[in-house]
Amino acid sequence: MSLSVLRTLQQDVFNPGEERLICCCHVSKYLKKKKTSYLCLVSTTTVPFNVFIIQIKQTDKQNYKRKRIWSLAELKSVDGHSELYDTQEFDLYFDKVYRWVSSSPKERYAFIHNLWKQASKYIVRDVPVFKNVPKAWITEDLLSPENNYISSPLIAFDNDLVEDFQAITEKEQEDLRRLMDGCEFAISNAEGFMEILARDLSLLDGENVQCVLASEEHVESLMKQLELAINEADRLEKQLDNYDDILCHVRDTMETMEKKNSMNSIVNNNNQLLMTNLENIVTKLDLSLEYQKILDDADFQSAQGLTLAVKAADALKVAMNSDIDKALLQMAAIQEQRKKFEKLKEKFSRTLSRQLNNLFIHYGNHKGEGDKSLEGLILPQHNGVHKELYLYTELMHWMKVMDKKTYDLLKEVYTSSLGKLYDRDLRGLFNSAREKIGGYAGQSPTTLIGLDRDFCTLETSTSDRLRYENVLEQVLTQLEPVFIQEQQFCVKFFQLDVLSPTSKNTLTTLDGCESNLEIILPQKKLEKQIDEDVKSMMSNLFSCLKTELDLLIDHIKKQDSFYCMYVLVGLNQHVMSAQSSFLSNTFASQLIEVKRSLDQFMQTQIDSVKECRLIRKSKVGILPYVSKLEIFAMNVECLLKSDRAADLEKWYIRLIDTIIEYVAVHSVDQKTPSQVIKMENYHYLYSLLSQLKISVLDHQRKEAKQKYNDALQAYVTLYFGRPLEKLNTFFEGVQAKVASGVKASEVSYQLAFSKQELRKVINQYPGSVVKKGIESLYKKVEKHLSEEGNLLQVVWRAMQEEFIRQYKMLEELIQQCYPGSMVTLEFTIEDILQYFSEIARSH
Repeated sequence: MSLSVLRTLQQDVFNPGEERLICCCHVSKYLKKKKTSYLCLVSTTTVPFNVFIIQIKQTDKQNYKRKRIWSLAELKSVDGHSELYDTQEFDLYFDKVYRWVSSSPKERYAFIHNLWKQASKYIVRDVPVFKNVPKAWITEDLLSPENNYISSPLIAFDNDLVEDFQAITEKEQEDLRRLMDGCEFAISNAEGFMEILARDLSLLDGENVQCVLASEEHVESLMKQLELAINEADRLEKQLDNYDDILCHVRDTMETMEKKNSMNSIVNNNNQLLMTNLENIVTKLDLSLEYQKILDDADFQSAQGLTLAVKAADALKVAMNSDIDKALLQMAAIQEQRKKFEKLKEKFSRTLSRQLNNLFIHYGNHKGEGDKSLEGLILPQHNGVHKELYLYTELMHWMKVMDKKTYDLLKEVYTSSLGKLYDRDLRGLFNSAREKIGGYAGQSPTTLIGLDRDFCTLETSTSDRLRYENVLEQVLTQLEPVFIQEQQFCVKFFQLDVLSPTSKNTLTTLDGCESNLEIILPQKKLEKQIDEDVKSMMSNLFSCLKTELDLLIDHIKKQDSFYCMYVLVGLNQHVMSAQSSFLSNTFASQLIEVKRSLDQFMQTQIDSVKECRLIRKSKVGILPYVSKLEIFAMNVECLLKSDRAADLEKWYIRLIDTIIEYVAVHSVDQKTPSQVIKMENYHYLYSLLSQLKISVLDHQRKEAKQKYNDALQAYVTLYFGRPLEKLNTFFEGVQAKVASGVKASEVSYQLAFSKQELRKVINQYPGSVVKKGIESLYKKVEKHLSEEGNLLQVVWRAMQEEFIRQYKMLEELIQQCYPGSMVTLEFTIEDILQYFSEIARSH
């Protein structure tokens, strides 16, 4: 290790604390050679001297920092691992073992030798043990001439460091500085300064010799005094040895007395603990004779007897489930007391079971409460049964904890007896509901909008449908209070909100058996457990509910094919409002089935549109699924106004899209022109959608309007044609000449298109001929259009506008190609308007 490191450690780490570095060893942890540090043996500079072993770490910023510090007195032993000099490992034993690897064998030897030297010097008792190191390292003659096998230069440096290296103190530094200040050239002329120091030293030596010679007599006197002091010290040492012997004897005596006191304390503590345990056992296993008598002959007929039975049963439960150490359960007295309790429990449980069993069977014939004066459907309630059974609630809870098997049997008896009671009530309620709805003719109504009216039996009267809705609502409303009462009673009476004991949640009883204890569930698990337990128990109590509800809905279905609309609305409202988890789940399950029926119903409607078969007639008119869409919309209106509107809206979009698509499909291959079928049906559909104002159908409404306009334009273009055919043909030739390069004003010079030829063509279309042609066109339009489409005036107006458009075009061409010719048509726009108006009024 370099001298600069030692100086840096002394100056930066130990000087601030007035400590002196004795020895230092560069080490790493065993098997972790990358993590290095310095083990330093350090002594204080003030009396009393204390020696420490300090571990120094070098930080990333090249600073030195203390990591651990041990007093030399804490060192228990040193293990050098091997007496071979080349070994680098050694262990230091403090409160635990610290294993080190030195950077070189020489540093290892120097550090271990100085540890031994300082321990021998400062530690009187419990000197550390040095093992697996050469004996020469832990002796004073380590550096004697015969040990020259380690006399290398580095070892010599280490030995010098061990024996002679002492960092100067601050006081010594101050004295040296003062001395050098007295000689101004001490730094610039070191040789001169050395000569002065040598001269002064020589003078001092001479003075010392003279002083010694002058004080010879004093020295002899001092020697005599020292001899007397040595003799006196020997005497004092003998006296101290005597005192030490006496103190050792006193110490041994005190240790003996301390052991005896400790044993007495242990005995007292054991006696107190034994007394406490005995009092605890006696207190917990004590059951008064009064309670034993009550349990042996329980009275459940009077209110006082029930109160006493509850108190006695609770006391027995506490005694049997007492928390007693398992080691004490083998005591004969405890076993005997346990057997006595077990007999009391079994007898009391049998008596209580018999009483509750009889009550459950008896209440299975209860008539129920209900206001018979009210008209309508009534489901009897059984508050009286619950009120009388509530008196036994605490005893049923006791039964669940103390005799789970009997508890389960009683729960089965209750569900069986009361289940028959509710089965009778529910069947009566639903039978009455079906009677109010009334019978059906044997053929279910058919409400397919794709069927022709002759094959459709959809019309259910508004009053009938209102009656169906009211009956269903009354039934659902009557169910709710009865189910809520029963569920609340079952949860409280049978303690369904407390987890039943399992193999992992039991406690051993006094005789080693497992006893049932109440275990409260966390909130989330509690809610889940309640749902499962309640669902199981309520399903047994009301086993016929779903069947009866299915029958009622099926009965309504046979009367009205639109049943799924208002049944879905009613069930949805009661699912959201039901406070009974079982009833809510039952309604939700039924709601899903009705929702499937709705989907099936709408898909059937769409299929009926696609499969629609038209009978070939003179006029097709409004298609069946378009004409019946209004009635369909009225029937489904209740669902669109409810929270379940989204269920219908997606189907509504698909239905209208299908209708729009298949109007075009069904307009082909009919006697009526396809343009007329499209025009009338798209117009009817557009008008209906505008009237319904259903926002999700805005796109379909706009599409229907566009298709109507397209069909109207196509029909007018196709069937109006060109009533002034020869005029149109003439001007087509004129336009062809203009297109070939002839100026419009020079067309009249062409022989075929002269003014004379134009007048000949115009003369063929006097007003009477034009009116006759328009009247013929009106008859054709009237023949094509249907009365229910109601578009005759619209189409006739479109025909009129088309005629006027063609007239204006011809007039414009005459003005361009025959300017100043004074040639005009023999009728005017006013004449055209009059012709169209007179023909429309005459029909």
